[in-house]
Amino acid sequence: MFSGFNVFRVGISFVIMCIFYMPTVNSLPELSPQKYFSTLQPGKASLAYFCQADSPRTSVFLEELNEAVRPLQDYGISVAKVNCVKEEISRYCGKEKDLMKAYLFKGNILLREFPTDTLFDVNAIVAHVLFALLFNEVKYITNLEDLQNIENALKGKANIIFSYVRAIGIPEHRAVMEAAFVYGTTYQFVLTTEIALLESIGSEDVEYAHLYFFHCKLVLDLTQQCRRTLMEQPLTTLNIHLFIKTMKASLLTEVAEDPQQVSTVHLQLGLPLVFIVSQQATYEADRRTAEWVAWRLLGKAGVLLLLRDSLEVNIPQDANVVFKRAEEGVPVEFLVLHDVDLIISHVENNMHIEEIQEDEDNDMEGPDIDVQDDEVAETVFRDRKRKLPLELTVELTEETFNATVMASDSIVLFYAGWQAVSMAFLQSYIDVAVKLKGTSTMLLTRINCADWSDVCTKQNVTEFPIVKMYKKGENPVSYAGMLGTEDLLKFIQLNRISYPVNIISIQEAEEYLSGELYKDLISYSSVSVLGLFSPTMKTAKEDFSEAGNYLKGYVITGIYSEEDVLLLSTKYAASLPALLLARHTEGKIESVPLASTHAQDIVQIITDALLEMFPEITVENLPSYFRLQKPLLILFSDGTVNPQYKKAILTLVKQKYLDSFTPCWLNLKNTPVGRGILRAYFDPLPPLPLLVLVNLHSGGQVFAFPSDQAIIEENLVLWLKKLEAGLENHITILPAQEWKPPLPAYDFLSMIDAATSHRGTRKVPKCMKETDVQENDKEQHEDKSAVRKEPIETLRIKHWNRKSDGITLEEDSE
Repeated sequence: MFSGFNVFRVGISFVIMCIFYMPTVNSLPELSPQKYFSTLQPGKASLAYFCQADSPRTSVFLEELNEAVRPLQDYGISVAKVNCVKEEISRYCGKEKDLMKAYLFKGNILLREFPTDTLFDVNAIVAHVLFALLFNEVKYITNLEDLQNIENALKGKANIIFSYVRAIGIPEHRAVMEAAFVYGTTYQFVLTTEIALLESIGSEDVEYAHLYFFHCKLVLDLTQQCRRTLMEQPLTTLNIHLFIKTMKASLLTEVAEDPQQVSTVHLQLGLPLVFIVSQQATYEADRRTAEWVAWRLLGKAGVLLLLRDSLEVNIPQDANVVFKRAEEGVPVEFLVLHDVDLIISHVENNMHIEEIQEDEDNDMEGPDIDVQDDEVAETVFRDRKRKLPLELTVELTEETFNATVMASDSIVLFYAGWQAVSMAFLQSYIDVAVKLKGTSTMLLTRINCADWSDVCTKQNVTEFPIVKMYKKGENPVSYAGMLGTEDLLKFIQLNRISYPVNIISIQEAEEYLSGELYKDLISYSSVSVLGLFSPTMKTAKEDFSEAGNYLKGYVITGIYSEEDVLLLSTKYAASLPALLLARHTEGKIESVPLASTHAQDIVQIITDALLEMFPEITVENLPSYFRLQKPLLILFSDGTVNPQYKKAILTLVKQKYLDSFTPCWLNLKNTPVGRGILRAYFDPLPPLPLLVLVNLHSGGQVFAFPSDQAIIEENLVLWLKKLEAGLENHITILPAQEWKPPLPAYDFLSMIDAATSHRGTRKVPKCMKETDVQENDKEQHEDKSAVRKEPIETLRIKHWNRKSDGITLEEDSE
């Protein structure tokens, strides 16, 4: 079982060869291919990644590898890179597909190939290398049957250390591998990434990594299950080491000396001691109790049997438990606890106080920079075996990018193969490709920026994932909508035509307003906007055209400016210049005068006009209504809103009673987070429906419409008047805090190449117009918005969760 381990302990060489020229990296030796292969020795391992000097690439991989030099040297693993010459052609220097892999050798025998995007940081490098080398010491399993087979095979022979981590290559995986390197000859390590397996052994909280110690060595009856002890601390190398130390210590020790003078390994490890006081008459019963307590507190405290009859010091006669803290100089406590559960509770409660203090100290240091978007990562991991029809999209490289986007109208997904958010969105992107198969004139492509970061740099890609649309003769447009299938599909479909559409006749204008002209697009844009201008309004028409181009992909816009435009303006009672809003689902056409014809003002008018009078609030659309800076009048409903309630509120909207509010409703079945919001407002939670007014932008007060009154016009008007007069008491006040991610988003390419592009703030969902990148055919297609230099930072990109306290349903609309 452990025979292969010592072979690798003799000496391991970890060599990386790179395919691009990089400046010298401190501490990282560089070798030629000839020199490298001449150094390979039997019994030694090396990981090779080949580099050619004339192909510029990001330095991130080598920076992370350089960071891995010291920890790998601690395990006897040397690190280097090998530079290929351009003329050399071999399996490792020649083929493009092989240049994106790292090769692990033992002597001159190839053991494993790694895609380089799996070695995304120092933790991943160390974890993958040790995992590959410790294949006998660490058994990877996927189901309960495998675990039971290993457990049965080791009963009476050896103990098991079983661990669950969310994914291979993360810090917890590295910690387990480092522990296996040290303890692999003593214990059988078993690893899984399957949540279902963790749940099957009784774990309830599967959000975090877990480690169990299976006490199988003492089990002689094959029908008996091995005892299991859970490590309750986070999975770090130090915590695992301390936990294993406690597992090696004696379960129960008998002592006959002053408890104040007793010292065990537990005190050295920062754990308290529990003395079960015994006397000769009750020795057997006391020992059984002490053993039971010891198993319950294993890994949390040391348990000793204190023989009162042999003591030279006095212990209070009624005391049956002595508690000694790990801190020096703290006197022992003499306790009277006649129940095992009381003993356990006393220990755990005291440990809890210490943990709270540690957590408070840690909070003072700022947020944990290793926090990740666990829900996204979990989703990607859960779907990892799902085969995507990637052949429906074209994979781009440095050599094919320019030619492809110049030759045809293209949609390009820029992503990083190692990043959870990118991989989650890749599934949505492929779903779009499936829906568009055989129908779209747009070529759907993708490029992995982890492999081709120089291309992404030139395209001003500073965050992942991002989608850009390239059309011949036009500026590239960045998709700025939600990262989901339907929103991206809408963006692509609405971009099939150019905006604004030039309408040339009254008949065509009527067909446009009725939805007949572009009926295949109506499902993607329920509102069509038609700008009416006289032929002489040149500036106004230019501003509207700019606004229409600005909003392409989100709403259908058209322009009519013929000599007979007055016929349309008269029919729809619109004074020129004006907008006609055709709401296709309602069959209504509204006119909106244009007091200002500046492009940004027109965008704002159209954006506001797209908002519903009484919308259903969701995570996706809340930002659009939240930015209005008005108090939210929210009707919480457990399902579809009652038509009578909707009618009453819409009546008040039309009568201008609610102009200073944003009336809306929230379906708890569609948006379950609403229940958490209500719990922040009410204690206990009253029956639904509930109408509340949330004044987020001024004071944070929350007012509740009386639940014993019917939601009708008269009652609502009376309640609103009381609110205005200050006669209603609030039910709670939300804390004055900004709802931001725990940490700001990292600018990925500034970490790689110290160059990023400036991105303007988007006030409304829109397409970003970017600098023309239509260079001549010999040059790289390049997006050059604005570049600034920043210091290189850390590699890891995090996509941070919004908090969900109070009404913090708001999400980034991108």
